[in-house]
Amino acid sequence: MRPALRLLRGGFLRRSIEEMKRNTFSVIKGEGITGDFADMEIHSFRHPDSLKNIKVFSDADTGGFSKVHMDLTPCPPGPLSEGQYYGRFRGNISIELPVERPKIQRSGYAAWRTLERGRTLFGRQYWDCDPYIYLALRVKSDGSKYFVNIQTDSIVETDIHQHRLFARRVGEWETIHIPFLEFVRTNFGQVIEPQNEMMKQKVKTVGIGLIDRIPGPFELCIDRIWATNTPEPEHVTKVPSSFNVHDDE
Repeated sequence: MRPALRLLRGGFLRRSIEEMKRNTFSVIKGEGITGDFADMEIHSFRHPDSLKNIKVFSDADTGGFSKVHMDLTPCPPGPLSEGQYYGRFRGNISIELPVERPKIQRSGYAAWRTLERGRTLFGRQYWDCDPYIYLALRVKSDGSKYFVNIQTDSIVETDIHQHRLFARRVGEWETIHIPFLEFVRTNFGQVIEPQNEMMKQKVKTVGIGLIDRIPGPFELCIDRIWATNTPEPEHVTKVPSSFNVHDDE
């Protein structure tokens, strides 16, 4: 009885009800039959409690000196933004190494990601992106070298699928659609072979990291992240022929 009570206190019942509602709604709409799937929101920063379900980290966690923050900023007045917010992933990158920890030979990174979704009466929750072609992000970039990171329920827990966040309009809001098939499997920043297909049906976390190791301030504004099948053609990321996860351009 006590374990059951602990689950209920942790939001277990709330998550179970939400999952049941989502599945019921999908059945009513006949998504699995028609193949016409509505966009699936993964994370939005539009609400005051948006920061509760994310984690921020940097080289400071292992003795480095980079500074990183994630905060909410009210949207400017407008007919569609009243009472809404957007996230600001910002800070200062330092490549200084901690003298007292000689084993650390590399520094200068910062990142954030969503938290795992937890368990329900139906088992562990994942984002099922299998019916979708694109991961969409509404962002305003400063032009730094950001990567989008996806973690799935893979055999190797530390595997991360990555893709460069190619911003076309630095300093302006834009929507970027990245094909799931273009993500590259990595482990601790190194490309892993073979490039197994991503387990899109079991996405655990999604986030963004900065790894260009250029000292100084950075800021990336994020509105929301979602999975979709219907992007505008000009918003689809086209990977340059020279694209490489380790390209330090």
